[in-house]
Formats: sequence, C-alpha cells, structure tokens
Amino acid sequence: MTGNGELAGEPGPPPPDEPSDRHSQRGRFWWVKWVGGIALLALLIGEGYYLWPRLHDSWNKLTEIHWGWVAACIWMQAISMSGFSRVQKQLLHAGGVEVRQRKSVAVVYGATAMSVSLPAGQVFSTAFTYRQTRRWGANPMVASWQLVISGVVATAGLALLGVGGALLVGSRVGPFKLILSLVGVAALVWVGNHISKNPGALEAVLRRGLALLNRLRKRPADQGLSKIADMLSQLESVKLGKRDGAMVAGWAVVHRFADVACLGAACYAVGADPKLAGLLIAFTAGKAVGSIPFAPGGIVYVDATLIYGLTAGAALPASQAVAAAFVYRLVSFILVAIIGWIVFAFLFRTPQADDAEFEKEFEQRRL
Repeated sequence: MTGNGELAGEPGPPPPDEPSDRHSQRGRFWWVKWVGGIALLALLIGEGYYLWPRLHDSWNKLTEIHWGWVAACIWMQAISMSGFSRVQKQLLHAGGVEVRQRKSVAVVYGATAMSVSLPAGQVFSTAFTYRQTRRWGANPMVASWQLVISGVVATAGLALLGVGGALLVGSRVGPFKLILSLVGVAALVWVGNHISKNPGALEAVLRRGLALLNRLRKRPADQGLSKIADMLSQLESVKLGKRDGAMVAGWAVVHRFADVACLGAACYAVGADPKLAGLLIAFTAGKAVGSIPFAPGGIVYVDATLIYGLTAGAALPASQAVAAAFVYRLVSFILVAIIGWIVFAFLFRTPQADDAEFEKEFEQRRL
C-alpha cells in the first residue's frame, strides 16, 4: 500500500481531459498541413515553370553526351576514392597496423555509402571505420588518431584548392596566405609526430589538467591517471615519419585533384569548356556545403551550389552547368553509394561478436 491508500503496483487514473485537449489542438490546426502542402506544391510548380527552358536545354545536352568523358569521369572518381584509402592505409602504417589496399578501399566505399545516403550518416560512417580499423589490430588511440588526421588532411587539401582557385581568378588571397596554409598543415603533422615521440611533455600537461578537473569535481586527485597512462602508451605506437608524412600528403593531393578532374570530365561530357579557376572554386564550395548535414549526400543544396559555382565561376551556361552537375553527382554520389552498399552487403553485412564492444568503445571516446 502507498501513503494514500492505493496499491503500489496499480497505476493511477490518467490526467483528466489530457487526451481530449490534445485531440482538440490537432483538430484546431488541421488546416496547417494542407496550407503547407499546397504552398510547397505551388512553389515546385512555379520553379518548374521558370526553370523549364533551362531544364529542357540541359536534357538536350544530356542526350548529346560524350560517353568517353563519362568514362573518364568514373575513372577519376575511382582514383579519388583509392587515393583516400591510401591516406587511411598510410596513417595506419604509421601506427604499426598493416592493412591491404583492397581492404582499405572497401572500408572507404562502405563508409562513404553510409555518409552520403543515411540520416546522420557521418556518425555511422565514422563508427563503421573505427570498428573495422580496430579489427585490423589498431588500438583505440591509433584508430581514433587515424580518423582525426585523415579528416584534417582532407579538409586542409580542400582549403588549399579553394585558395588556389582564388589565386587563379586574381582574388586578394595573396601568396602569403597560401604559404601560411601549407605551413599550418606541416606544423600540425610535426606537432602530432613530436608528441608521439615525446609523450612525457604531454603527460605533464594532462596530469595538471586532470588534477584541476578533479579539484573542480571534488574527486580524488589521482582519479583517471591510469587512463592517461594507457592513452600515452598507445600514443607511443604512432610514429608518422617524414616518409609516411610525405606519402599521406601525396595521396591526399591525388584524392582531391582526381575528384576535381571528375567534375571537369563531367563538364566536358556535356560539351562545356570550364575555366580552371572557376572549376576549383565550384568544387570547393560544393564540398564545403556538403559537409553540412542537412540532408543525406547534401542533396539539392549541394547541387544548387555546384550549378551556381559552374555558372558564375567557370563561365558555363546555365543549361550546361545543370547537366554537368547532374553527371558529376550521378558518378560521385549515386554510383559511389551504390558500389559502397554492394561492398558492404558482400563484406560487412554479417554481424561480428565484437560489434557491441567496439560500438560502446567508439561512443565513449566520441563523448
């Protein structure tokens, strides 16, 4: 019995009038979804009427497509994907983990398919890559380090492409900023390598920070020291030497420039002749906008950014820009996703006994 005389396991009566209130609210605003639907339909019809001449011209460009350039577009995208898998492979090699290129590229395709086709796909793809690298023998620190550095290298390469495009069009981005960007990337790699070779300096900083944190949380001063010692012992296994660093940078360049070449081949496939500077800027803008996780693969807003960039920067007519963006996205988004899911279905679909353990470990490290 509880204090008011009711049985402890017996649920009390539902709050009065709550279901009816909710029902009345739904009934009161029934017209909102209809108004929203009609407005959306009217917007789509208006945009279709406005864009129809350009879409019609774009369709004509697609019917006159140069299939040799389409094949080149597909080949360049395959080289780009292979280049990024080489970056991953080389970073793992620096951490003492040897993996075959075939396995590395399979994980890159599978992770990319998740990233571009699932809601919150970047989280799923990162967890998937972490899980696979752990199975290859990487310790938690090396697996996390590889993910972070590969992302930093890819972002730095994209920034350099944008700066290069700005220089080519005569923007105010001077050579000083370009050199500064290169020095920043090199400094980041050097700091990471220095810390891995001299963990004692990092250990002192971490100990002071942990002591301050424990004092604020009113915990024992030595709480968490064992985790720091374990992390530093794992970090010592990462040694990104000059050769590994040069190969990572080289394959990162291959990854980015092959992707730009894929976009250029898509332009040539529809009969366009883009300016190099505008091509670089359009590509950089499209990739930067695509990193915003509004929709899987950045559908619609990435396409709009590419079309605008190709029109304004690469001097393509609107009809050719729409057609070129369609071909590029068909290869770099749709085809890559299809291949990635096929690879996942054949190689990674079967659950493994350690999946739950690695998922929990990844979530803890992410938080």
